[in-house]
Amino acid sequence: MNLYTLAAVATETEAPVNEFGFWKAMEEGGPVAWSILAVMVIMSVGSFYILFTKYFEQNKVMRQYKGVRQSFWRASSLKEGATKLEKNSAWRQLADDAVTAQEHHTKMHGAGDEIHFVEEELAHSQNTINQSLSGGLSFLASVGATAPFIGLLGTVIGIYRALINIGIEGSASIDKVAGPVGEALIMTAIGLLVAVPAVLAFNWLQSRNRRIDALMTDFSNSIVAYIGSNGTIKPSLTSASTTATSAGAKGKPASAAKPAGTTGNPATTAGGATASMKK
Repeated sequence: MNLYTLAAVATETEAPVNEFGFWKAMEEGGPVAWSILAVMVIMSVGSFYILFTKYFEQNKVMRQYKGVRQSFWRASSLKEGATKLEKNSAWRQLADDAVTAQEHHTKMHGAGDEIHFVEEELAHSQNTINQSLSGGLSFLASVGATAPFIGLLGTVIGIYRALINIGIEGSASIDKVAGPVGEALIMTAIGLLVAVPAVLAFNWLQSRNRRIDALMTDFSNSIVAYIGSNGTIKPSLTSASTTATSAGAKGKPASAAKPAGTTGNPATTAGGATASMKK
């Protein structure tokens, strides 16, 4: 009889239920955990916003460079070529500054540093564009550097609370420390999840900015060579492969084909682009 009674009592007695999970861990952490989570969310949203906006901005600049090669150098002057570029673009800004520098350049004959003045003006314009393209990247660098430590702050607080629970209960039972320790691990994981994408985005966007800077340097050097030669030296508009193909289609030797409007041997501009002498 006693055995049946004990069995009934054991059946009616419900085992204690321990709840675990992300939200339970956050509730265990209290206001500090929620505050750290809010900071992490802001950092993550800001990082992805900068990543996508800068990506589209860089793509626009690279796409506009094709217009530089196709229309700008076909114009008879720098001023005419600038009007063929898209307004409010990096290449239009360089072209407009080049036109202004060219006008000042014509007033400085005999000074001995006319070309140096043009180079300095274009370098200043290029630096301004680079600063615009780099805007926001410092935020990515800051997130990548600080997010793990902010997560570590949550980890330290979680471990501290776990130790307090152990001291109060007098025993290190898993049900007493699992919540605070889980909160601590979650904060560490969130810090890493925020920091790693920010660092990768920063490095990737920086590499694309360096590519754009190289294109702008080549463009600026070509403009300097054009101004210094009074319009004689300008980049070739037809590649060697295209010339060979067109020559073969007409039944002529590839070596006899030349870009339209050019004579003599090809020269090389300061930017490294193939140029032709015009008469």
